[in-house]
Amino acid sequence: MKEKNQVVPDEVLSKEFLSQFKTEADVSKFLKQLHAQVLEKMLEGEMDAHLGYEKNSIAGNNTGNSRNGSYPKKIQTEQGEAIISIPRDRKGQFEPIAVPKHESRGLSIEKLVISLYAKGMSVSDIEKEMRDIYEI
Repeated sequence: MKEKNQVVPDEVLSKEFLSQFKTEADVSKFLKQLHAQVLEKMLEGEMDAHLGYEKNSIAGNNTGNSRNGSYPKKIQTEQGEAIISIPRDRKGQFEPIAVPKHESRGLSIEKLVISLYAKGMSVSDIEKEMRDIYEI
């Protein structure tokens, strides 16, 4: 018997939750919003890794660099166009990986790994970086 490849637990997909979707357009709109939210959370994780402390942590006091708000960025997704918030740091050193600067499309995990490898990172370094950034 084949096992189902369940990404989302059944508890999340309750009847109450699913009742909000009446048409395929409703589902598409939700997926577009979900994709944007996931990218924003990934970028927040990247910023945490870049600065070395989590948002609102006292560990960041007097570190020399800190968060400096965010800016909106229009990106192209499989679900269409979306506007996401890209975090920035005071020194302007933050280089997002999930949605690189000057690009309107995010990198897939595969392309991300290939680009990091091409920049000279070892496989173990890439694995550690991915775990740190995306909490895999």
